[in-house]
Amino acid sequence: MPALVECVPNFSEGRRPEIVEAIIAAGIQDGQVILLDKEMDADHNRSVVTFVGEPDAVAEAVFRSVRKAAELIDMRTHRGEHPRMGATDVIPFVPISGIDLAECATLARSLGRRMGEELAIPVYLYEAAASRPDRENLAEVRRGEYEGIRDSIETDPNRRPDFGPAVMNLKAGATAVGARMPLVAFNCYLETNRLPVAKAIAKAIRFGDGGLRYVKALGFDIKDRGCVQVSMNLVNYQKTPIFRVFEMIQSEAARWGTRVTSSEIVGLTPAKSLYDVAEHFLRLERFSVGQVLEEKLRIATARQTEKSGWTLFADHVASAEPAPGGGSVSAAAGALAGALCAMVSRLTIGKKKYADVAADMEATLTKADDLRRTLTALVDKDAQAFDNLMAARKLPKETEAQITARADAMVKATKGAAEVPLEVMQAALDVLALARSCADKGNVNSVSDAGVAALMARTAVAGAALNVKINLIGFADAAYRDETLAKMRELDAAAARLTDDTVGLVNSKIDNPPA
Repeated sequence: MPALVECVPNFSEGRRPEIVEAIIAAGIQDGQVILLDKEMDADHNRSVVTFVGEPDAVAEAVFRSVRKAAELIDMRTHRGEHPRMGATDVIPFVPISGIDLAECATLARSLGRRMGEELAIPVYLYEAAASRPDRENLAEVRRGEYEGIRDSIETDPNRRPDFGPAVMNLKAGATAVGARMPLVAFNCYLETNRLPVAKAIAKAIRFGDGGLRYVKALGFDIKDRGCVQVSMNLVNYQKTPIFRVFEMIQSEAARWGTRVTSSEIVGLTPAKSLYDVAEHFLRLERFSVGQVLEEKLRIATARQTEKSGWTLFADHVASAEPAPGGGSVSAAAGALAGALCAMVSRLTIGKKKYADVAADMEATLTKADDLRRTLTALVDKDAQAFDNLMAARKLPKETEAQITARADAMVKATKGAAEVPLEVMQAALDVLALARSCADKGNVNSVSDAGVAALMARTAVAGAALNVKINLIGFADAAYRDETLAKMRELDAAAARLTDDTVGLVNSKIDNPPA
């Protein structure tokens, strides 16, 4: 599976649909990204758009949308309830699969540099992409909004942007570009039109003023509805769930003689955030996601598809074709090891007995799912590397030019054929580390599964090592060959040690079960 990233650019326009549509159309014009969602808010005069796709394609799509927004939105005349600093106000990249937060931060920096150089827009990096600690918080980056930044950017060194000119782009403004984990945009409407009440409640619940740890909040006047709103970003919905925020707002509202009339979620939200709300307010006993009909159907369908996929893969390996072969099978073994680690994690998370390791197992689950996807992608990548090597061998060699071209192609293809299994080894070794953690902290009833995960990962490392070696036999670049083989031996030795340790731990737990 290719790496997938989500990007949620916020544009300072929520009253003219034709402008927002033009901005979105510029982003999706080449068909390389998917538009997942769009939300327009006239009171905030702001739109939130969600793109998803492969990282480079998403970055390109967002750049086109930013360029179009700079053409169509004039910040000199913009007015709205929501804080803003630019036509494209903020651009967060969010890892979905096959990519981590650090890689999203690199993507953010690359886009920010391009915006500064090609569009002359001052760009400030924030959250995981921030260049300095005081810019991690978006609210701090946007402090003073468009007008404040405009008036201070040329004279205040602390306002110097990370990329682009140290002068405000008067029409397009400035933009914050960053990387973060998924958040929930959650708003509560109050049965009052007193703005000081909304601001007081926002102050009481936001972390910056002593409130809930993962809540950012502001109070707004919603004139069209004749009421006020507490608008929030919940930056970690698992540690500060929606229901806890809602209950605190209700409590604070009662102190001011008012109540919450309704709430809303802006844009997309993880399903688990809503399951948690249902479980809490309905006081459900022994509730699990598997009880949700659509979720059960999704899992059943995925299993059927996976079964068909693995059957086809096995048939393909069994054919007379040389690829997919041992390298792909090694990657597949690693993917199955990652899947087992994910299973053990899911069988541990949520159990009262393992509450003290829940955070560790959540982290293990995230890594296991990412590594499973990475290794699944390497199944095809290894087969393609072999095909590339065969294609290079078949190149003509009748003239001097052809001989040179063929030799160059052979060197490139041979390195690729050796480097892909080396990738498999590293990813499978990372899975081995997760298997060790699962054996140590996971549900003891699944400790044998952790052991099988370790053995499958060890097979992946050892099998991939054989493929590294066989592809470098007789390779002319001795320095490259020796360096690659040394790395191969290092990974293989580490895997052997870790496997012995993990299997020993598993056997110890099986032979000496808890009383």
